[in-house]
Amino acid sequence: MTDPVYRRVVIKLSGEYLAGPQGFGIDQPTIDRVADDLIAARHLGTEVAVVIGGGNLFRGVEVSSRGVSRPTGDTMGMLATMMNCLALEATIERKGTPARTLSAFVMPEISELFTRAAAHKYLAEGRIVLLGGGTGNPFFTTDTTAVLRAAEIGAQAVLKATNVDGVYSADPKQDPTATRFDRLTHSQAIEGGYKVMDATAFALARETSLPIIVFSIAEPGSIGAVLRGGGHGTIVAG
Repeated sequence: MTDPVYRRVVIKLSGEYLAGPQGFGIDQPTIDRVADDLIAARHLGTEVAVVIGGGNLFRGVEVSSRGVSRPTGDTMGMLATMMNCLALEATIERKGTPARTLSAFVMPEISELFTRAAAHKYLAEGRIVLLGGGTGNPFFTTDTTAVLRAAEIGAQAVLKATNVDGVYSADPKQDPTATRFDRLTHSQAIEGGYKVMDATAFALARETSLPIIVFSIAEPGSIGAVLRGGGHGTIVAG
C-alpha cells in the first residue's frame, strides 16, 4: 500500500452533501459512506480532522436576509455544524473507530472546547477529530474555519471535499465549456474569483503556505486517493 503524502490533514466537508438525495437534514446512507471514507483515510496512517458546514440544516446568510441579524443568523448556522459533527461522530464510533468532537463554543454538556492541545492529543491517540462551531465568530465561513484550524494544529494540507472534481473557470453545471484546472496558486484562485472556496480562506492559506486540494467526495475512496497523491482534483498551492 502506498504511504500517504500527508501525515495530518483537515478535511472540509459540505453540509449540503450530508443531506443526500433528500436535499435536507442528514441522510443516513450518505453519512455512513462518508464515515467509511474517513475511517479508511485514518487507517492509511494520516491523522484526520474534519470541519463540516451546516447548510443541510440551516444557512445563516439566508435567514439574515429575512430580518434576523447577521451575527445571530451566523451563530445559528454554527450550531448546525455542531449537530452535523455529533451525528458524524456517532456514526464513526458505531463503526468501531474512536472520534471526538471539539467545539468553538463553551458547551460542556455537549462537547469539549476546541484547543490546540486537545486537538493534538486526540489526533495522536488515533481519533478522528471533528471541529464544530465554525470559528466561533460571525461573518466567517466554514471554509475559512478549515484553513484556520489546519494552521493552528499544524496540518499539512486542507482537503476540500465538494460536489465537483476540482476548480473550474465557471460553474460546470451551468457552462459546459468550463475548464477544470489541475493546479492554481492561491493568488490565482483569489484573482479568478472562483466560488469553490471563499477568498478569505484562500488568502489565509496563502499566508500560512497551506495547500488546498479540491476534489469530489461523491466517488467512494476519493479521500484516500488524494492522501496517496492521486485522485482527480485541483491543487491550490504556492
